[in-house]
Amino acid sequence: MTRAAASRPRADAPTRSLVVADGVLTLTIAGSWRMDQALPALDPVRQALEATPPPKTLAFACAGVTGWDSLFLTQCRAILALARQRGVTADLAGLPDGVASLLALAEKVPERQGAARTTAHAPFLDRMADLGIGSVQAVHNLLEFLGEVTLAAVALVRGKAVFQRSQLTTLIYQASIDALAIVSLISFLVGLILAFVGAIQLSQFGAQIYVSTIVGIAMIRVMGAIMTGIIMAGRTGAAYAAELGTMQVNEEIDALKTFGFSPTQFLVLPRMIALVLMMPLLCIYADLMGVMGGFVVGVFMLKINPIQYLTHTWQSVPLANFWIGLVHSTIFGVLVAMAGCYRGMHCGRSALGVGQATTSAVVTSILAIVIATAILTVACNIIGV
Repeated sequence: MTRAAASRPRADAPTRSLVVADGVLTLTIAGSWRMDQALPALDPVRQALEATPPPKTLAFACAGVTGWDSLFLTQCRAILALARQRGVTADLAGLPDGVASLLALAEKVPERQGAARTTAHAPFLDRMADLGIGSVQAVHNLLEFLGEVTLAAVALVRGKAVFQRSQLTTLIYQASIDALAIVSLISFLVGLILAFVGAIQLSQFGAQIYVSTIVGIAMIRVMGAIMTGIIMAGRTGAAYAAELGTMQVNEEIDALKTFGFSPTQFLVLPRMIALVLMMPLLCIYADLMGVMGGFVVGVFMLKINPIQYLTHTWQSVPLANFWIGLVHSTIFGVLVAMAGCYRGMHCGRSALGVGQATTSAVVTSILAIVIATAILTVACNIIGV
């Protein structure tokens, strides 16, 4: 198609002409009035209706209209609105069949108030007040949740906590056996990466054997616990938030309260027990897989004797690092379980709230893990371990 041909208007292009005679403004409309057409502007019609003196009647001549859709109705409503503003009477007899009845129906059904989207800009002080009130409410909810968890823990120690033992078994399985695959992969790769980065620097000084020290201390002291905590935050913590959030939406938690059960004891406590018990074991397993990742680099890349590598790892990693890693993992288990359960118990009553609670649980867990790691690192440095 040539540019000249492309610029020519289509044969059925919509057209509109105006004729004013004896106080009657006649709009002669022709062509196809559909969504894929470029429509004539309304300015000539507005100018004709605003002329002095204005016409008394607005009439339509639509014999040449070859097709129309909702866009034509929109144009007609806009023209009728202009005529109504100027006090001009509209004669709809000349419109195509069905258009007049649809316009009359549109006029009879008023627009629902508040249906149109409006953009409201709240004052700065109002926004700050809402933020302050929301922060105070969030702190109140958190303290209330911590109090309920403490009471549930006391009831557990006294042997009066009420929850399903079979559910606890299932939760332990989900937080241990089901998580081994992803913990194995991530921990092995982290150990491999640590060994590879260390090998590049140590090989310049002929001290490749100290790769085992770097990997062993880093993984056993803190990295194994951190990686396990992050994995469980994205896997188990998010699952806790989604499960409890769905129960909140389905009013199952309200049903527990109605029957006299404590939701914290029945739902939160077994999840915390499962994660606190399994996190140290997963941390030990992650430490082993991280050391194996460094072992692969040391043996196959640096050509270190396997027995020599393992012996040097055993001798260079103090036992205190192992206990520090277990303390980290236990604290991370408490934080991940509490973050997931708290977000799930306070997710609201909608599906959107469940999704937001799941995301918030992961973000809160990871943030808590990072902050706890910083605090524990400073504390260990002060103690001298």
